[in-house]
Amino acid sequence: MRLKNLNGRPIIVVGGAGYIGSHVCKTISSKGGIPIVFDNFSAGHEHSIKWGPNELVDLRDSQATLNAFEKYKSVETVIHLASSIEVSHGENFPSEFYTNNVLGTLNLLNAMKNTNAKKIIFSSTCATYGEIDDVPIMETVTQNPSSVYGKTKLAIEHMIESFHKAYSLDYIILRYFNAAGADPEGDIGEEHDPETHLIPNALEAAANGKLMEIFGDDYDTIDGTCMRDYIHVNDIAAAHINSIKAQENGLVSADINIGTGTAYSVFQIINMIEKVTGYNVKYKICKRRAGDLSKLYADTSKAEMILGFKTKYSDLENIIQTAWNFYKNKNERFNPKK
Repeated sequence: MRLKNLNGRPIIVVGGAGYIGSHVCKTISSKGGIPIVFDNFSAGHEHSIKWGPNELVDLRDSQATLNAFEKYKSVETVIHLASSIEVSHGENFPSEFYTNNVLGTLNLLNAMKNTNAKKIIFSSTCATYGEIDDVPIMETVTQNPSSVYGKTKLAIEHMIESFHKAYSLDYIILRYFNAAGADPEGDIGEEHDPETHLIPNALEAAANGKLMEIFGDDYDTIDGTCMRDYIHVNDIAAAHINSIKAQENGLVSADINIGTGTAYSVFQIINMIEKVTGYNVKYKICKRRAGDLSKLYADTSKAEMILGFKTKYSDLENIIQTAWNFYKNKNERFNPKK
């Protein structure tokens, strides 16, 4: 179900200056659409907005959010990617997470209710499932998140479902597994501040000989380190295009895993990084982080059945290679040290 052309259609992308959001915007533009970015730039980057207009909007401000939506009254579809995501920060500062993620989304939904925006595609997470023994994870399992991050995302899912029942809001909830990689052209990629994700931190360690931290090597996995389902960010972007098409074809509600169905451990990622870059990754083992789970990977059958979605870019070597290309482009004075 590949949508060939959006025919100049405007789409609001909330959080469009962020890592995933910028790739979604580029993909929308490549399909002939106009991505309209709503962002407060607390985590996103203004230099990543290249394919359409943008509005400085903080979802925590209900009036400002409504004003922004009223400026684009003709827009029907909203892609919502804006949230706090760093797991350990959420454990230490839950009030901040609930305010930013949950209250911000409530303001967004109320603004949609009062304007013409009647369709939402929401960026959720596999963290809503919690610790699941039965993998691959299907969408039908009971959600029991263990982290504040996962709990806020699940609360948002419940809000969206309530707005669907009460106000006929059409929705697709996409539960991402681990987004990774970068656009093959190298102009956008992962650049969180501070960077907490494994692949960019391991690339930094490879490039500059810095010691990276591995949080726990005593999990019940193949080598003691956490295992995750890594999906290329361009595949995630494509899933949004497929979701737009599905809503056009009459889909009014769905919750869908977006992953590959394969899990890789921290050490397997490091080994691939060493292969791609040609440099060693130095590391030290630290204690586990609160909220981290041992193994997560998706059952992808629903994504294929409902959205016609299959991954195209998510071979592990391609994920690492594109992330490495972006790292080198971003660091113009790249001077690796063995």
